[in-house]
Amino acid sequence: MNFNSNLLGRASALFCAASLALAGCSVRPVGKGGGSGPTSPGGPVRLQGAGATFPRPLYEKWTSEYGKLNPNARIDYQSTGSGAGVNQIIAGTVDFGASDDPVSDDDLKKVQGSELVHIPTVLGAVVVTYNLAGNPELKFSPDVVADIFLGKIDRWDDARIRADNPGVSLPAAAITVVARADGSGTSAVFTDFLSKVSPEWQQKVGKGKSPNWPTGQRAKGNEGVVASIKQNPNTLGYTELIYAEQQKLPAASIRNAAGAFVKPSLDSISAAAAASLAQTPDDMRVSITNAAGADAYPVASYTYILVYKEQPDAAKGKLLVDFLWWALHDGAPFARALSYAPLPAEVRARAEAKLNSITSGGRPLRGA
Repeated sequence: MNFNSNLLGRASALFCAASLALAGCSVRPVGKGGGSGPTSPGGPVRLQGAGATFPRPLYEKWTSEYGKLNPNARIDYQSTGSGAGVNQIIAGTVDFGASDDPVSDDDLKKVQGSELVHIPTVLGAVVVTYNLAGNPELKFSPDVVADIFLGKIDRWDDARIRADNPGVSLPAAAITVVARADGSGTSAVFTDFLSKVSPEWQQKVGKGKSPNWPTGQRAKGNEGVVASIKQNPNTLGYTELIYAEQQKLPAASIRNAAGAFVKPSLDSISAAAAASLAQTPDDMRVSITNAAGADAYPVASYTYILVYKEQPDAAKGKLLVDFLWWALHDGAPFARALSYAPLPAEVRARAEAKLNSITSGGRPLRGA
């Protein structure tokens, strides 16, 4: 009896092992945040995302690291710009979009079927960067930044720039401004700040992903802006912090709403988010530029992944939710290393609730 039972047990174990191998099942490693990888009987699960260049270095790192833990996950991210990312997720040509600028009410009306959900991932800073001999550390008042981009201040030795930077040697040279050529969330964040601090900017240009820049040259993507500045002396432009750091370009201190000149850093970015928590709505669409607080960097922003609340494909939806859960938790150290600030605890909890609300066929995907 025992002999037969042992044979039966071994046969059953071999049958199960063979079945699992044929099915192509995978081990689902669990990270500190509780996220798990996809299990796909049909083989790899592929996701295509597109959008903001602002978080590109981080999203590429996240997809690479997550892929090491989950061999069946195939996640590709194309940094096409926030404008393109919003258009592509609305059109349904990607599995997720990405934007630094929350989707507008008008664009949300274009969404067919399921609700579009904003998942904040990290915080970043839009910085004013430049290429001068010796690259001195500069400070700029908000009205000076606005007037440079309006073309009203067009020389480095202008009296107002010198007033912000006593003792700094500034060249008697023209300022060449570089701005984005493509529809950009970075541009939307920057022009949102300029609209808050300059009535003239608000009236003449306003906020937008593709503003009508009054002066200067154009370059595509954050990558193009920093390349143009790096290659050309006496240029000035705006970009996400990590792009300036990677190219060893300086990032100016900007005077904030409290009157303090503040350098962009993880702490000053987080301070801007903390000062704006009370104004953050349930849908997470919020501007944190020119935030109150002595330590707040004034051109800070969340960046978002855009997903449909009801996922048409359960396997893809499961991978997307698990990947984003992992990113919010185990991915946080990679964010810090690339000069992005992790979400405040309260905002992360709200992002978790958004992920828990995502369904396929009416069934929640988290923990499925």
